[in-house]
Amino acid sequence: MATLGIPQNTIAVLQKYNFNFQKKFGQNFLIDTSVLDRIIDASGITKEDCVLEIGPGIGTMTQYLAERAGEVIAVEIDKALIPILKETLADYDNVTVINDDILKVDINSIVEERNGGKPIKVVANLPYYITTPIIMGLFENHVPLKSITIMVQKEVADRMQVGPGTKDYGALSLAVQYYAKPEIVANVPPNCFIPRPNVGSAVIRLTRYEEPPVKADDEAFLFAVIRASFNQRRKTLANGLSNAPGLGVNREQVVSVLEEMGLSATIRGEALTLEQFARLSNLLLQRL
Repeated sequence: MATLGIPQNTIAVLQKYNFNFQKKFGQNFLIDTSVLDRIIDASGITKEDCVLEIGPGIGTMTQYLAERAGEVIAVEIDKALIPILKETLADYDNVTVINDDILKVDINSIVEERNGGKPIKVVANLPYYITTPIIMGLFENHVPLKSITIMVQKEVADRMQVGPGTKDYGALSLAVQYYAKPEIVANVPPNCFIPRPNVGSAVIRLTRYEEPPVKADDEAFLFAVIRASFNQRRKTLANGLSNAPGLGVNREQVVSVLEEMGLSATIRGEALTLEQFARLSNLLLQRL
């Protein structure tokens, strides 16, 4: 089968099947072999690996993955792409395509079934509108992972790796950095895709920690605190957390915990490190 990373081969397949891009699925297919090589290299895939690809599209990156990995499981939501994938992946007997919505798939049971519960690697060119729920779903459901290597919108990649005090810093930064070490491995301009997106992209690799870098007594409560701290960015932590439905803390409790931590009662969430958030949530829990 002809390499799909070459633009004319991609165009030929799309024309043959009369394929129409679906805006609702955020479809942008890669047409640059050097970018594909960088993604595959960054993911460090070997024949030992079972890889989950999210949104294979017409199979461009899937072909590359199949060459390197032991097994590839590709989950594609658009049923119009399934006959195309049947053709473009016909040469590979180590690929399984699942026609489903990744947010509804029980990934843990796929990992159990396909890889004996051992950690997998995730590789994807993710649709922008759904990047955060996919990544958070993988982490929060404790899918056994070695790493996630993904193409995302440049600003989302930036958000995943920044620290406190920057405007991009928020709940996503903290969640990603709790579970994994983020590293941007390539910046990718719009002309590497068909159709061209309106924004630049970046490839980011998230290497899963064996143990989180901070100790949270209750992970779910930590993330509830983090979310509440950024829900209304302009509010002080004391106000934001005491107004948050479901947290069950009052302003006095928040202020007294901040004092115990040596922090001002007027501090905002964007000023706290992950370590400080873990301490804050642990101390708040003790007062509940």
